[in-house]
Amino acid sequence: MPTQIEDFTPTEREIVSMLVERRFAQPVEIVEADSELALDPASDELTECPTLYWSARGAHFVVFKAGAQRFRCQFFYSDADHYGTGREDYDDLSFCVRTLLQVQSDHERDSAQRSAQATRLAGDADDYHGPSMV
Repeated sequence: MPTQIEDFTPTEREIVSMLVERRFAQPVEIVEADSELALDPASDELTECPTLYWSARGAHFVVFKAGAQRFRCQFFYSDADHYGTGREDYDDLSFCVRTLLQVQSDHERDSAQRSAQATRLAGDADDYHGPSMV
């Protein structure tokens, strides 16, 4: 039988709340939930893990507690649009959340720049009226 993973402690929840509030410059509701994760890549067994979830500026965030001082995280925009930080596990919750928020911030900035560039290119295309017939 799998070992029960302890819930996030009040101190851990406060760390997450403080970092999220600092990132978004306002209080953000953080909801406690449970998720099933495959903690061992060599096994199909799923383990129920305490999870912290919040949503801000169109993105959804989750931090999973995968064991004592073991955390995972990701953000997503839809069921098909998930992003990680490039690192599977963290042993420091604060570093995990800061990295998650920074990666999402970078993604948000890069997406805005790509969108602005596409808009400029589309606008430039509208400025062309073909050759002049005199």
